[in-house]
Amino acid sequence: MSARIYLLGAGAFAVGTSAYVVSGVLPDVSSELHVSLTAAGQLATAFSLAYAVGAPILSTLTGRWERRTLLIAALVLAALGNLIATVATNYPVLIVGRVVAAFGAAMYTPAATLFATGLLPPEERGRAVAIVFGGLTFALVLGVPTGSFLGPTLGYKGVFALITVVAVLVAIVERAALPRVDAPPQVGLRERFAGVTDRRVQTVLAITILAVLAALSVYIYIVPFLKETAGLAGNATSILLLLYGVGGVLGNVIGGRATDRFGSIRTLIVLLVGIIAVVATLDLTANSIGGAAAALFVLGLFTWAFNPPIQNLLLELGGGLLISLNASAIYLGAGLAAVVGGLVIDVAGLRFLPPLSAVLTLIVLGLVFTLRRDPELEEIEHLEPEEDCVPVTATD
Repeated sequence: MSARIYLLGAGAFAVGTSAYVVSGVLPDVSSELHVSLTAAGQLATAFSLAYAVGAPILSTLTGRWERRTLLIAALVLAALGNLIATVATNYPVLIVGRVVAAFGAAMYTPAATLFATGLLPPEERGRAVAIVFGGLTFALVLGVPTGSFLGPTLGYKGVFALITVVAVLVAIVERAALPRVDAPPQVGLRERFAGVTDRRVQTVLAITILAVLAALSVYIYIVPFLKETAGLAGNATSILLLLYGVGGVLGNVIGGRATDRFGSIRTLIVLLVGIIAVVATLDLTANSIGGAAAALFVLGLFTWAFNPPIQNLLLELGGGLLISLNASAIYLGAGLAAVVGGLVIDVAGLRFLPPLSAVLTLIVLGLVFTLRRDPELEEIEHLEPEEDCVPVTATD
């Protein structure tokens, strides 16, 4: 397997850390800028919404760009956003930095996914997607703990400065190691959204939004949840979050291999059944450190195995044009998760989050079964990728 795919995953790690690290430095932001924790938490919302809006628009605006140039520009833009956050002296400027960093991530992730699928034969596309999303998974594993660990020493500005350096270094290495790849045929914004008129595409995007909403409505508030159910805090919670991330790394690999072997639909069904079983019993299993450790590890595994089959399904339905739309759907779900989870806590309490997640995941499972009954989709599960997913050919 080409080592270049892992380099693409490193770039995903850089932009993903930019997204996740905020959760680990919220207290520092709140203290230094004299804003509430709720206001500091909106930094994550600003990133998510900027990504959701920016992904399809930026994919259209950069459609004529040579692909390696696009990847490097995206990393530089992400670095710029984190640099702005590093020098920000007030909350509005920090918000601007988050938005700029989100635009860089919105450019990078879809482009890197398509670049990776072109480095492997069609029957191994699931693994290619898994490697790129593996970078995002490692960002989840390391991002929040790193922010929590380094925040008191470096301050939130130091943490953002470190991410800036990482993004620049990856951009330099990608410039030296990746081949030049011509841009696919230019696609306008209207044509990019044309695929949304397909009922199956609408269903897949709805699956993404609801699945992310279900998963993150629990994960965002998992620290106070574990404190309430098992009395856990401090280092114990950090270890459990690390176990969730380790499960996510393993799940991402398994999801890619399962997609290549069994197809997208069957893989999704198994994963969703597993997620429902875990979250429906989370209030019972997470009442001790051992039970919580097992539950979070398995939850991370099933949740992060979800990405490769979804991405592959969209490639089967409409090729690379839909990848940026799915990226928007992911971050739209993430933005909604904090809001919906907060409302549920205010109205019913923390312990109602897992049942909400189980119900939402059950709805997602129903949507997947509607796709399974589609005879045309069953036929294309084994077809070649669309023309805009042509194999990568080096020109220098």
